[in-house]
Formats: sequence, structure tokens, C-alpha cells
Amino acid sequence: MTQEIRTIRLWLPMHISRVNCYLIKTDSDFILIDTGSSNQRGELEQELEAAGCRPGNLRVIVITHGDFDHTGNAAYLRQKFGTPIAMHKGDLGMADHGDMFWNRKSGNVIIRKLAPIFMKFPQADWFTPDVLVEDGLRLSDYGCEGRVLSIPGHSLGSIGILTDDGSLFCGDLLDNTDKPRFNTIMDDPTTARASADRLKELAVKMVYPGHGAPFALEMIK
Repeated sequence: MTQEIRTIRLWLPMHISRVNCYLIKTDSDFILIDTGSSNQRGELEQELEAAGCRPGNLRVIVITHGDFDHTGNAAYLRQKFGTPIAMHKGDLGMADHGDMFWNRKSGNVIIRKLAPIFMKFPQADWFTPDVLVEDGLRLSDYGCEGRVLSIPGHSLGSIGILTDDGSLFCGDLLDNTDKPRFNTIMDDPTTARASADRLKELAVKMVYPGHGAPFALEMIK
């Protein structure tokens, strides 16, 4: 089975940064990993349409973690495409009542103060996922040859998707906005390091982060 990766880069509010969504095309269908924030909904829809994604061939929307810039269009796309949303229960409260600090050990004081301005997640976009995934879950039922990996650290419910050909979609555990590194916002740095160490034991050929360009995993020290 061939799997093609299309990267969709969307601006965050006020153009403070960009976030990546990944559309994986299999032989006949698609899966979408993350959805960006709602301020770029039109741009996301245009990208999906250009790729040939439409109701009936978008099999699942996988959310790597509950932050607003990854979940912002999930509820809307579920309604438009009739597609189930899958995520880990560890971040459930972030999605179903819009609390970006739910189930997190601590919150950076500055981030908490800026959250009402930059991390808006309107109630209309809250959702309860249709599928709660666990570590090791195969995605074959959705047409994707890959599996879910639990990679907590950025948040308790952070997950990655590792395809059988070695592509890793890691959410915000790692990023590459200027160089490959751990995300600067981390709920539990020790756990994040353990997650990265686990990844280094797997057959990862290329990392596709939530922010920034793809990179080889060995670039993370």
C-alpha cells in the first residue's frame, strides 16, 4: 500500500507561528492528523479540497494532543465529512470543555496569562472524540498502515502516529521551528525525555512535528 503525506501549514492567531496538519493519502482514502486552529478554517478546507478529500473518503481525524491549535477544526470537520475523531483520553478535558490546562501538572504563569488572548477555543468547537485510542492501536481499520504511540510529556494524552514505513507524526513532543528540539512548552520534561528515548528504539526514518519542518530523529540529542 502506498501512502503519500501532504503537509498543511496554517497560521496561528495573529500570525505568531504556524502549525502543521498532515493529510495521509492511502490507495483510495485519507486520514487527517491534527486540524489547526479555527482562525484558518477556510485555508484548511481549500487544502483538503485540492487534495481530493471529500465526504466519504476521509476515514478518521487523529488528534495528537488537546491544544487548541491542533483541535480547532475537528468538530467542524466531523460534521462536514461525517468522519470520526480519535484521540487519547489523557487530553479529553481539553477537547470537551476547552481547558488547555486540563490534566496538566503545572502551567507556565506567562502562558496562563496569555492563554485567553492567543489560545482561544470557542465552545462551538468543543467536542467529545468518537474513538479513544491507546498505545499500540493499529490504524488499519482506517486504511493507514501504522500504529498509535503514547508519547506523554507535552501533555499527558500526547500521542504519535508511526507508519510502517517509518514516518513519525509526533505532535508537540518535538519541533523544528529553528532546529530539531523538544518543544519549549512541556508539562513534564522528564516524561518527555523518556518518550523520546523510547522513539529512538523504534524504526523511525523521518519525524513530522506539529511545528516546523521534518527532520531525522537522530538530530534530537
